[in-house]
Amino acid sequence: MSSLIGKVAVVTGASKGIGAGIARLFATSGASVVVNYATSKDAADALVAEIHGSGGKAVAIQADFSKTADIQRLFEETKRVFGTLDILVNNAGVYAFAPLQDSTEQEFHREFRTNVLGVITATQEAAKHFGPNGGSIINVSSIASVGYMPNSVIYAASKSAVDSITRVTSIELAPKKIRVNSLAPGATFTEGIAALAWPQETVDAVVAGIPFGRPGLPVDIARVALFLASDDSAWVTGERITASGGQRA
Repeated sequence: MSSLIGKVAVVTGASKGIGAGIARLFATSGASVVVNYATSKDAADALVAEIHGSGGKAVAIQADFSKTADIQRLFEETKRVFGTLDILVNNAGVYAFAPLQDSTEQEFHREFRTNVLGVITATQEAAKHFGPNGGSIINVSSIASVGYMPNSVIYAASKSAVDSITRVTSIELAPKKIRVNSLAPGATFTEGIAALAWPQETVDAVVAGIPFGRPGLPVDIARVALFLASDDSAWVTGERITASGGQRA
């Protein structure tokens, strides 16, 4: 298995779902992990306690990714606690699904402020803290960024922007030995998806579109993130890797 021994990783939006799965696997693989959360303090603290109980190193740091000052503070605190930075996973994101006619300016700004500006700002700040050996930035995108999923115009546009950010910053940061890649999950069972309370026929339709016959789990996405974070992907940058069980949006 890929090793992250001696590495320091910031995983944003890590109190639940895909972020928690990534943080948990990174810690198991030897990384010291910053579990970032916006509001779910209890869940973040519980994950940190779990990592400590397994002999790993982790700390929970609150930061709202719609606020530039919070993002700057996150990396300052990371440097204070762990001394350096090797990996950033830009996982924090918000979404709402609605038909085109119900999409609003308010929702556009809410999603783009976190999903797009948050990624740009976090990348700017992280680049200041990577050491001379560089490191890895993983931007969590979505199959929606290149798909045709109805009722997702704002979310899909924000994730398409994440893919563009990945391509541009991979070139700009290459001289600093910082790799930047997008990781695009398909339908993944998380607390956030469960909270949508989709009717069973909707769930069945989604699963029917997945060749492997099941939705993804956070660990399925985390394993790909581990590859992108580790030296096993040292010659990979500017790429968009899909982890969807064969699903196409």
